[in-house]
Amino acid sequence: MARNSGFTFKQFHIEHDRCAMKVGTDGILLGAWAPVGQARRVLDIGTGSGLIALMLAQRTADECHIDAVELDINAASQARENAAASPWAARVTVIESAIQAYQAAPYDLIVSNPPYFLAGQSFSDPARALARHTGALDSHQLLAACDRLLSLNGQVALVLPTAMADEILCISANYDLHGICYTAVITREGKEANRVLLLLGRGLNRCDRGEIVIHSAGGAYTDRYIHLTSPFYLKM
Repeated sequence: MARNSGFTFKQFHIEHDRCAMKVGTDGILLGAWAPVGQARRVLDIGTGSGLIALMLAQRTADECHIDAVELDINAASQARENAAASPWAARVTVIESAIQAYQAAPYDLIVSNPPYFLAGQSFSDPARALARHTGALDSHQLLAACDRLLSLNGQVALVLPTAMADEILCISANYDLHGICYTAVITREGKEANRVLLLLGRGLNRCDRGEIVIHSAGGAYTDRYIHLTSPFYLKM
């Protein structure tokens, strides 16, 4: 349900007119899928509108605090407003910073819907280019930040294009981060996966592989997608 320029969920509303990247399926999937467990400190890298941070606030205990880091000044300002208007204003802190310079105590869970277009691809909107070009945050920088900010038993949850997920898995071993769960995202039954929900943890792990299909061949939402996202969508 839209209101003004934003999107209303069951427990919160997101305004995103000042954000380059709007509310979309990638962020909603990650916010609904990321395993929160008993996390007490959560970091959202590149929060944009604050969507994923607020979804995780809805899913976690009152003792859990979520820090949301955003480089773009306009997006950070809007994310701060969205958090302040939510039921979890005291639990979500938005920080305007490049993650490469960000310092904090270790986190139990780090999530990110990172940039994934290579430098050289063009956008008419400079803010959208910044939000999606890996020149601002490449895979090595992202994993170095995760390694530096993750607790010993912490986990990293990402949503990525399939090719980038394979690249991340190759690079992450250099930081002793290894695959725990690899979930292929298929937009419609019968198509190839174009996104991956990837969970990383320290030390060698058995990596569980599976898939999420969003739409059946007939176009309806699948039972699994409904189960995953129904706590958030108004009409799900």
